[in-house]
Amino acid sequence: MNIKVIGLGGIGSCLVPLLARFLNFNYSDAIVTLIDGDSFEESNAERQSFDRLGNKAEVTAESLGQTFPKLCFRSVPEFVTNDNLPALVYNEDIVFLCVDNHASRKLVSDHGENLADVSIFSGGNEFTDGNVQIFIRKEGANVTLPLANEFHPEIGNAADTHLPTAGCMQMQAAAPQQIFANNTAATIMLNAFYSHLQGKAMADEVYFDVLTGSCRPVYRS
Repeated sequence: MNIKVIGLGGIGSCLVPLLARFLNFNYSDAIVTLIDGDSFEESNAERQSFDRLGNKAEVTAESLGQTFPKLCFRSVPEFVTNDNLPALVYNEDIVFLCVDNHASRKLVSDHGENLADVSIFSGGNEFTDGNVQIFIRKEGANVTLPLANEFHPEIGNAADTHLPTAGCMQMQAAAPQQIFANNTAATIMLNAFYSHLQGKAMADEVYFDVLTGSCRPVYRS
């Protein structure tokens, strides 16, 4: 099992420890590649767990490798781009997309449509609500809708057409978040991943709101 986690910020840092614990006791031959060009800063501690400053992918891979020695962790200290994505995400990969910009979502979604088999679980949230998109492609056909679909023109026509180069502090200032919404997005992504492993039918998307406690799956395919 080859797993790629893109983004180790608010959602990614909630998701990866639980994912690693599950894999360690159920799929110990899994290879987990962590991808992020950003670095941990002291201001991140409100919503993210880390034991030292440094590149998020490298710090997290080192920490999880010590906690779960059965698993193989790899780190890629880069943001995804048009140039490096084909060398990072392959056919039959399972991808957890934990980014905070539409340009990266579109990039990964478009790349996924060029692969015969791929599973992409993408999460995003505002301060108290958000959504998770589930893009499954099997034997060259879309089982669920890609991320850049007619229901999400903001991804298909991403206004933030530049891929991220700014650190998390600048992005945080523009779009404040809180840990409970991050954790909810991560939990729904992991639930969808587990359901996928069990061969269950996938929703195209799940909407949630932590204030009302609502969680609404949407089937469009």
